[in-house]
Amino acid sequence: MKQRIAKFIASSGIASRRDAEKIIASGAVSVNGVVITTPATIVDNDVDTVMVNGKKIEPQSNTELYIFNKPLNVMTTARDPNARTTIYDILPPEYKHLRYVGRLDYKTTGLLLLTNDGDLVQKLSLPSNKIPRTYIARVGGTKHQFEIARRGATVDGIKYRPMEIDEIGKNKLRITVTEGKKNEIRIVLRACGAPVQKLHRESFGNLHIGNLESGKIEKVHQKDVDLLLKTL
Repeated sequence: MKQRIAKFIASSGIASRRDAEKIIASGAVSVNGVVITTPATIVDNDVDTVMVNGKKIEPQSNTELYIFNKPLNVMTTARDPNARTTIYDILPPEYKHLRYVGRLDYKTTGLLLLTNDGDLVQKLSLPSNKIPRTYIARVGGTKHQFEIARRGATVDGIKYRPMEIDEIGKNKLRITVTEGKKNEIRIVLRACGAPVQKLHRESFGNLHIGNLESGKIEKVHQKDVDLLLKTL
């Protein structure tokens, strides 16, 4: 099958199409031994040999999506300059090629999506798609002002979308966000007088972590993947 080189690279799972274009522009991609620098280059899956940084790549035959229950004190990254444990230190070898969708910070646990499809990573990460993510939070403080978050807060000049907040116990909240800004829940709740002590993501769109144990991974059924994609 013939397709543009950027799409070919994205289908291999190593990068989104946008990032693939940057990789191509850097001169790291060759087709049949010839370095190419334009994402408009057409390649044939059955004939051409495509290499990125000297390593041959091939498109994935099927999109796969997994739920990983990220443990506490684990980095969502491939390499950490401070030598902290990363998700790839925990994942079994057969899953180490997967890419993560967004990030959960070092102190946040719970549902993290992993996939072999670079384009899917980009689609699921776009704030414009407004995919709801739901968290359970344990907070401190005594004078909580959650209306600040419910109507949409501005903290240090940064605007955050309105959050759904339900009080489900003493200093325990269920929070749903649709944006995904870095540390948004911690930042906004601190501004509400409710600093986060513990944070756990339990769902992403229609996907729920259920009883999956910490540090474990499971494949998402295709019907659930299809349902999620329909929301994009």
